Amino acid sequence: MKKQFLLFTGLILTLFMLGGCSAAKKARTKKINTVISTARSYRGTPYRWGGTTRAGMDCSGLLINSFGAVGIDIPRTSAEQAKEGKKVSMNELKKGDLVFFATGKKKRKITHVGLVTEVKGKERTMFIHSSSSLGVVETNIYSDYFKKRFRYGRRII
Repeated sequence: MKKQFLLFTGLILTLFMLGGCSAAKKARTKKINTVISTARSYRGTPYRWGGTTRAGMDCSGLLINSFGAVGIDIPRTSAEQAKEGKKVSMNELKKGDLVFFATGKKKRKITHVGLVTEVKGKERTMFIHSSSSLGVVETNIYSDYFKKRFRYGRRII
Protein backbone atom coordinates (compact mmCIF):
# COMPACT_ATOMS: atom_id res chain seq x y z
CA MET A 1 0.00 0.00 0.00
CA LYS A 2 2.81 2.39 0.91
CA LYS A 3 4.53 1.63 -2.43
CA GLN A 4 1.30 2.39 -4.33
CA PHE A 5 0.90 5.65 -2.41
CA LEU A 6 4.45 6.71 -3.30
CA LEU A 7 3.86 5.80 -6.96
CA PHE A 8 0.59 7.75 -7.00
CA THR A 9 2.19 10.77 -5.29
CA GLY A 10 5.07 10.70 -7.77
CA LEU A 11 2.64 10.55 -10.68
CA ILE A 12 0.63 13.50 -9.35
CA LEU A 13 3.81 15.57 -8.83
CA THR A 14 5.01 14.74 -12.34
CA LEU A 15 1.68 15.75 -13.87
CA PHE A 16 1.65 18.96 -11.83
CA MET A 17 5.17 19.85 -12.96
CA LEU A 18 4.38 19.09 -16.60
CA GLY A 19 1.23 21.17 -16.37
CA GLY A 20 3.24 24.02 -14.90
CA CYS A 21 5.75 23.77 -17.74
CA SER A 22 2.92 23.78 -20.24
CA ALA A 23 1.38 26.89 -18.67
CA ALA A 24 4.75 28.65 -18.65
CA LYS A 25 5.31 27.70 -22.29
CA LYS A 26 1.88 29.05 -23.25
CA ALA A 27 2.57 32.32 -21.42
CA ARG A 28 5.96 32.62 -23.18
CA THR A 29 4.36 31.90 -26.57
CA LYS A 30 1.66 34.49 -25.94
CA LYS A 31 4.27 37.14 -25.04
CA ILE A 32 6.35 36.33 -28.12
CA ASN A 33 3.31 36.53 -30.39
CA THR A 34 2.39 39.92 -28.90
CA VAL A 35 5.94 41.22 -29.41
CA ILE A 36 5.90 40.03 -33.04
CA SER A 37 2.44 41.39 -33.81
CA THR A 38 3.41 44.75 -32.29
CA ALA A 39 6.56 44.85 -34.44
CA ARG A 40 4.54 43.92 -37.54
CA SER A 41 2.11 46.76 -36.82
CA TYR A 42 5.00 49.12 -37.67
CA ARG A 43 5.60 47.62 -41.16
CA GLY A 44 6.01 50.41 -43.68
CA THR A 45 7.11 52.95 -41.06
CA PRO A 46 10.00 54.94 -42.55
CA TYR A 47 13.48 54.75 -41.07
CA ARG A 48 14.58 57.59 -38.84
CA TRP A 49 17.78 57.48 -36.79
CA GLY A 50 16.82 57.65 -33.12
CA GLY A 51 13.13 57.33 -34.00
CA THR A 52 10.61 55.49 -31.86
CA THR A 53 7.29 56.54 -33.41
CA ARG A 54 5.20 55.77 -36.49
CA ALA A 55 6.58 58.96 -38.03
CA GLY A 56 10.03 57.30 -38.11
CA MET A 57 11.73 54.38 -36.43
CA ASP A 58 15.23 52.98 -36.13
CA CYS A 59 16.03 49.30 -35.55
CA SER A 60 16.48 49.46 -31.78
CA GLY A 61 13.46 51.75 -31.38
CA LEU A 62 11.30 49.13 -33.10
CA LEU A 63 12.35 46.55 -30.53
CA ILE A 64 11.92 48.89 -27.56
CA ASN A 65 8.30 49.45 -28.60
CA SER A 66 7.68 45.77 -29.40
CA PHE A 67 9.02 44.39 -26.12
CA GLY A 68 7.41 47.28 -24.24
CA ALA A 69 4.03 45.89 -25.36
CA VAL A 70 4.57 42.99 -22.93
CA GLY A 71 6.17 45.07 -20.18
CA ILE A 72 9.79 44.23 -20.97
CA ASP A 73 12.20 47.17 -20.96
CA ILE A 74 15.28 46.76 -23.12
CA PRO A 75 18.19 49.18 -23.64
CA ARG A 76 18.05 51.94 -26.27
CA THR A 77 20.82 50.94 -28.69
CA SER A 78 21.48 47.75 -30.62
CA ALA A 79 24.94 47.48 -29.03
CA GLU A 80 23.38 47.60 -25.55
CA GLN A 81 20.56 45.23 -26.52
CA ALA A 82 23.22 42.76 -27.69
CA LYS A 83 24.22 42.23 -24.05
CA GLU A 84 20.74 41.18 -22.87
CA GLY A 85 19.40 37.64 -22.51
CA LYS A 86 20.93 34.32 -23.51
CA LYS A 87 23.25 34.15 -26.51
CA VAL A 88 22.14 31.80 -29.32
CA SER A 89 23.70 30.79 -32.63
CA MET A 90 22.04 31.09 -36.03
CA ASN A 91 20.93 27.44 -36.07
CA GLU A 92 19.34 27.80 -32.59
CA LEU A 93 17.14 30.80 -33.44
CA LYS A 94 13.47 30.76 -32.44
CA LYS A 95 10.57 33.15 -32.90
CA GLY A 96 11.03 36.14 -30.61
CA ASP A 97 14.84 36.06 -30.54
CA LEU A 98 16.80 39.21 -31.22
CA VAL A 99 19.33 38.98 -34.06
CA PHE A 100 22.42 41.18 -34.24
CA PHE A 101 24.52 42.28 -37.17
CA ALA A 102 27.73 44.16 -37.85
CA THR A 103 26.83 46.27 -40.88
CA GLY A 104 29.63 48.84 -40.60
CA LYS A 105 33.32 48.70 -41.43
CA LYS A 106 34.21 47.03 -38.14
CA LYS A 107 33.19 43.38 -38.48
CA ARG A 108 32.69 42.82 -34.76
CA LYS A 109 30.83 46.01 -33.83
CA ILE A 110 27.07 45.50 -33.49
CA THR A 111 25.26 48.16 -35.51
CA HIS A 112 21.90 46.58 -36.36
CA VAL A 113 19.22 44.50 -34.64
CA GLY A 114 16.06 42.68 -35.67
CA LEU A 115 13.45 40.31 -34.27
CA VAL A 116 12.92 36.73 -35.50
CA THR A 117 9.31 36.37 -36.67
CA GLU A 118 9.35 32.96 -38.33
CA VAL A 119 11.66 29.93 -38.54
CA LYS A 120 11.00 27.54 -41.44
CA GLY A 121 13.96 25.30 -42.08
CA LYS A 122 17.62 26.12 -42.36
CA GLU A 123 17.29 28.50 -45.28
CA ARG A 124 14.22 30.50 -44.26
CA THR A 125 14.32 32.45 -41.03
CA MET A 126 12.47 35.74 -41.25
CA PHE A 127 13.18 38.74 -39.06
CA ILE A 128 11.63 42.19 -38.82
CA HIS A 129 13.82 45.27 -38.59
CA SER A 130 14.00 48.91 -39.57
CA SER A 131 16.16 49.17 -42.67
CA SER A 132 17.78 52.54 -43.35
CA SER A 133 16.67 52.31 -47.00
CA LEU A 134 13.31 50.50 -46.73
CA GLY A 135 11.93 51.32 -43.28
CA VAL A 136 10.32 48.54 -41.22
CA VAL A 137 10.34 45.31 -43.26
CA GLU A 138 10.66 41.54 -42.84
CA THR A 139 13.69 39.92 -44.42
CA ASN A 140 15.16 36.42 -44.69
CA ILE A 141 18.24 36.24 -42.47
CA TYR A 142 19.80 33.88 -45.04
CA SER A 143 19.87 36.59 -47.71
CA ASP A 144 23.45 37.17 -48.86
CA TYR A 145 23.67 40.58 -47.19
CA PHE A 146 22.48 39.57 -43.73
CA LYS A 147 23.97 36.08 -43.63
CA LYS A 148 27.46 37.57 -44.05
CA ARG A 149 26.88 40.21 -41.35
CA PHE A 150 25.08 38.08 -38.74
CA ARG A 151 26.94 37.88 -35.42
CA TYR A 152 24.57 36.13 -32.97
CA GLY A 153 21.10 36.03 -31.51
CA ARG A 154 19.83 36.70 -28.00
CA ARG A 155 16.82 35.16 -26.28
CA ILE A 156 15.10 37.59 -23.91
CA ILE A 157 11.77 35.81 -23.40
